[in-house]
Amino acid sequence: MNREVTLPLIVDDRGTLQVAAADVSKLLRTVGGRWVRLVEAGEQGLDEDTVAALTIELAKLADRIDVACIAHSSGRTP
Repeated sequence: MNREVTLPLIVDDRGTLQVAAADVSKLLRTVGGRWVRLVEAGEQGLDEDTVAALTIELAKLADRIDVACIAHSSGRTP
């Protein structure tokens, strides 16, 4: 997948993050993992290559969220 997703950080007027990044990252990784388990279980209608590609992209997005939030917390731009 070649599309880049821009991910805005949601902060209040004091710069405090309003969404727990760890929860969002975990959710993205959990969704991908669930898809992989469904494919491994032989779920009909799921293409293994597509699931693998989507799972990788969700993990990359989760990584980008983590990096952006770490940079925000340390006062740096990612």
